[in-house]
Amino acid sequence: MTPGNPPILRGFRGLPAGTVGALAAWAAFVALALGQSPTPSVYSRRSAPPAADAAPAAERVAAADATPAPDAAAQAERIVASAVAVIGRAEALTVKTRQKVRVGDRVLVGTGRYLQSGRGEEQRFRFESTLTCDTETFEITEVCDGLFCWLHQRNSDVPPTLQRIDVRRVRGRLAELKAPDPDETSPYLGGLQRCLWSLRQWFRFETAVPGDLDGTPVWIADGRWHPDWLSMVMPNLATAARRPGGIAPAELPDGMPWGVRMSIGRSDLVLRRIEWLAIPGPRPVAATEPEPIAVLDLVEVRFAGPFDGGAFFYQPASQGLVDITENYVKVLGLMRQ
Repeated sequence: MTPGNPPILRGFRGLPAGTVGALAAWAAFVALALGQSPTPSVYSRRSAPPAADAAPAAERVAAADATPAPDAAAQAERIVASAVAVIGRAEALTVKTRQKVRVGDRVLVGTGRYLQSGRGEEQRFRFESTLTCDTETFEITEVCDGLFCWLHQRNSDVPPTLQRIDVRRVRGRLAELKAPDPDETSPYLGGLQRCLWSLRQWFRFETAVPGDLDGTPVWIADGRWHPDWLSMVMPNLATAARRPGGIAPAELPDGMPWGVRMSIGRSDLVLRRIEWLAIPGPRPVAATEPEPIAVLDLVEVRFAGPFDGGAFFYQPASQGLVDITENYVKVLGLMRQ
């Protein structure tokens, strides 16, 4: 199996401008972006996230349909795909996020907000995220107003960046690639959907077992790098990535995740938490059990609306604006379904 062209996979040496999954970029790869290494696990038992509002009827049907399958990997993939679909099919959605990651001897903590309205060609979204540490602040804003997707990033004292993608041209390219539904552009642009679809693209989920997240019954789904994608990101590890059993956690660079874990509500298939797993510390490192190096909680998940139309309105100053549409559509490839 050969993966399709990644939509502007910029690598892990700089924070991607939203296009490879803003949440994943901030939470898991910020360590490499800052050129430092995370110290031991940031995970700690916290109070349970507030229970999500009841999902729409179609999502509840999907939840009931996610029964255990004979093959563990097939079951895990099915549960994760269903959780991603719950987000994508939501007519109206609001989510608050909490993030935590260690970078060297510092702890970065943050909050965010995601809004989504409509479906297909009418879908709009807005994602805002802020991480802070000491006197430094890292911010991302992504807004899709139906015509353009705006990607704004401010990293502490570094000059901010502002990029723009023409949504209609992305939709046209998806039609050329024979996407099942070329009007579904959000997974190719940004926001929460982009993060989740990217994780499904990069990782293959092998197990999903019943668990408990601070009193909430969940599926705990664990995924590991797909060897083709890991080989593309880290060519020097291609041989190790493709051997039986895959690459060992200790073989990856410090700060790079070896696996991802999703906690998904068993009753509604609403995603509650994402953890990125690795063995922290300078290399070489002893072969120990991978730990969470970054945690993202989705809290106050509500399938409700309508929203003020101004939530999806974005009119920044033109100074510093870079339209990346041309190069973006050139490398655009289909996400796996």
